[in-house]
Amino acid sequence: MRPDQATNHPLQAGCRVRVLIPLPLSSTYEYRIPDGISVGLGDYVSVPLGNRTERGVIWGIGRDQVPEERLREITGIYKIPPMQPEMRDFIEWTASYTMSKLGSVLRMAMSVPTVFRPERTVTAYISVSDPISVDPTVRMTNARARVLSVVEDGCPRKIGELAQAACVSPGVISGMARAGLLKPIQINPDPELPVIDVHRPGPILSDNQDRAAAELRNAVLEASKTGSEGFAVWVLDGVTGSGKTETYFEALAKCLERGLQALVLLPEIGLSVQWYSRFEERFGVRPLQWNSELSGSERRRTWLAIQAGHSAVVVGARSALYLPFSKLGVIIVDEEHDISFKQEEGVIYNARDMSVVRARISKIPVILASATPSLETMTNIQFGRYRRLHLPDRYGGATMPEIKLVDMRSEPQENEKWISLELQEKIRKALKSREQVLLYLNRRGYAPLTLCRRCGHRISCSECSSWLVEHRLKERLECHHCGFLRSIPDECPECGALQTLVACGPGVERIADEVARRYPDARTEIMTSDTIRAPSAALDLVTRVHKGEVDILIGTQILAKGYHFPDLTVVGVIDADLGLAGGDLRASERVYQTLHQVSGRAGRAEKPGFVILQTYQPENPLMKALSSGDREQFLEIEAEARKRYFMPPYGRLVSLIVSGPDRDLVDKASRELGKTRPYSDKITVLGPADAPLSLLRGRHRRRLLVKADRDVHLQAIIKSWLSKSSIPKGVRLQIDIDPYSFM
Repeated sequence: MRPDQATNHPLQAGCRVRVLIPLPLSSTYEYRIPDGISVGLGDYVSVPLGNRTERGVIWGIGRDQVPEERLREITGIYKIPPMQPEMRDFIEWTASYTMSKLGSVLRMAMSVPTVFRPERTVTAYISVSDPISVDPTVRMTNARARVLSVVEDGCPRKIGELAQAACVSPGVISGMARAGLLKPIQINPDPELPVIDVHRPGPILSDNQDRAAAELRNAVLEASKTGSEGFAVWVLDGVTGSGKTETYFEALAKCLERGLQALVLLPEIGLSVQWYSRFEERFGVRPLQWNSELSGSERRRTWLAIQAGHSAVVVGARSALYLPFSKLGVIIVDEEHDISFKQEEGVIYNARDMSVVRARISKIPVILASATPSLETMTNIQFGRYRRLHLPDRYGGATMPEIKLVDMRSEPQENEKWISLELQEKIRKALKSREQVLLYLNRRGYAPLTLCRRCGHRISCSECSSWLVEHRLKERLECHHCGFLRSIPDECPECGALQTLVACGPGVERIADEVARRYPDARTEIMTSDTIRAPSAALDLVTRVHKGEVDILIGTQILAKGYHFPDLTVVGVIDADLGLAGGDLRASERVYQTLHQVSGRAGRAEKPGFVILQTYQPENPLMKALSSGDREQFLEIEAEARKRYFMPPYGRLVSLIVSGPDRDLVDKASRELGKTRPYSDKITVLGPADAPLSLLRGRHRRRLLVKADRDVHLQAIIKSWLSKSSIPKGVRLQIDIDPYSFM
């Protein structure tokens, strides 16, 4: 805790305070507390900035940095609970570690502007407290009698709700209010929060689940005790289908029992669909959610409930980590290895790693759950920083699927054929047995490339250095990086030849075409981010799969994890090698994690599962580890490769991207930055060089990569480095500490 956080509340009128404003600013501004306003640290206030008024947070005591004659006054205070000291510390830590503007991080924590507006109320009606005062000449009809019967319980009801309950028209309610038979009052329009049943019995856990759950319950209990140093990182490492969710639900139950709040982070909206159903089965209601699909009123209600300490469990995407929890008792990061937890725009951070920091500041446990923990997490376990809880078996006696490699080099080459002979036969047998099939290819659309057979021209994006992907169902070409769209041309844009453009390679739509030709009676669905844009769409598809209305599910990584389909027995991976090429140091790890997860969708109930990985590299250690189920062998090989080159987690990386619309200016800025690079035997600076995506959204991009030993304080070195360089106007420098993307 910072020294000025210990200052007594409230602060005196005339006192100088530092106010942080949610704008891309590195520091606070000083203001004076005027007469008639009582404020304290963490309070949300309005302040003048230039010729406008801004919202901000009182961040600390003033430092007499502004002359008295220039000092301006706070103009108001918002009637919501102040930001907790732990949250202010977390914001400062995030800004310092990611080298972001302090105000930009605060903006993530003040992402709901409607909470600062006056509370909206609506009119509701209750029975009058003194019926004697009612005019005796008022006629009592049957309709009015029904209304009075409904309001006898004293519960306020809005006009439409009351009219429906009493089977009358709204005009009857208005007439009764004018006659004095009903009393109008103003109420908050927000619905009541769901009441979670903590004591609702859960499923019977296996012995391994029960042991892990006991550890997690005890961790939450100990952290909830006053003065406890309850921070610890628990890794729930369980095979697919082992019941990790039900296990950490026990930690949630203990947290709720102690009257505390819990945060669960999920990497994707689609993954939340079945998760919500499981939560509802366990606790009777659904938790509050936090994602981009919420309406403005839902975001306001959720934010204020969390701030006031009323909301018990919140489930959300990475941004939920910056919600204003006042009584946080545990954080759970499900699928902790998932790349979706890394935010690549604005403030660049990894929500998994920041969850650990948030838990440490709040002195609470954090649970990282995965069937394929990241190498960083496994290394932390090895060095004793994290504690591992292992679930080696599937729940309920289900067995892990058999995994077989199919060498596509020996497959007969046929046009429009992407499904191997062996996978074809497995699909046929599954359909005959009325079992379900999943075909996985992490490539949206119909084909990744459109090529002219005459001149060789490849249709690319005008704003990015990437090819346009054909989406035949939408009848257009699309850039998956910037969203640029164009119609599919009839002639080559380069040579003008007609009927020479061909689609090269398969996407999920092309696989669906082949499936339709080979299995015309099968009911097929495509599941990608193009078809599943909201939780409601995911729920609809998942429901139909569970009802047996889908025979073959074709999709991308959106369905690789989390889903439980009892009748799904066959999984086919069309291109298991996809993603292995390129300069990404985590490429092998990501491919292994994804293929292990998608394989885990098969045979999760009574029926055994079978997985076929179609590969052109069956001798690759990654493929061998997948087929043998030897994860430790793969991790050992991967760790040795990283150690050899001092790559994370055995070394540190920072990526600096210089970008702008003017290529010459970007080149000049990146060269100047390279000239002032730091020199040390513990640091290597690579570049500047073209980024793999050298043009993105119309901006030219150059990259410098800083590589250092683990014990090097890179942020301080980079800060010193940048102080010697000047970035010209029109050029942007983006700093990515611990980069995950190398594009």
